[in-house]
Parts: sequence; structure tokens; C-alpha cells
Amino acid sequence: MDDVMPEPEPQETTAAADEDAAFEPAAPAPLGVPLTPTGHPGVDALLARLADADHLPADGHLEVYEDVHRGLRSELTSLDAVRPGPTPPNNHRS
Repeated sequence: MDDVMPEPEPQETTAAADEDAAFEPAAPAPLGVPLTPTGHPGVDALLARLADADHLPADGHLEVYEDVHRGLRSELTSLDAVRPGPTPPNNHRS
């Protein structure tokens, strides 16, 4: 019987291997969305915090968004406490 050696598995070409090694995702970059001040310092500071996400990879955005969301909810709640809504009409009948 002849000893038959199995054929070697085909290897990836050098060009394809170089392409895989050279592929890297782009670095985070600002979107360039303009920020219009609201006139409320607390809200403006929270909206400015959104720019922190510009320098993070996508998986870091959630923490910034959740932090800003909590802050905005807090600011809105404090506005409701400072400026109560209209007083309901007096519907007492005598």
C-alpha cells in the first residue's frame, strides 16, 4: 500500500489576511449638532453633558444618556415644585 499524505488545507491568501488585520473601526467623532441654550442653567449643563458621548465608543453612550435623562427628570420635577399649576376654581355652592 502506498502511504498517501492528505492534502494540506488551503490557507487564506496574504491579501485577505492583510485586509482583516488592517480593518479597525473609526474613532469616535462629534456629530456637530449645535446646542441652543434654554436659559435654564441646570438644563443647559445637562444638555452640554451629552457632548461627553462624542468621545466614547457606542457602548459608553448609554451611561451618559441615562445620567442626562435622570438629571432632566429631576430638573423638571423641581420646576413643577416651584411653579404650581393653576388653582382649581372654587365650586362650592351654598
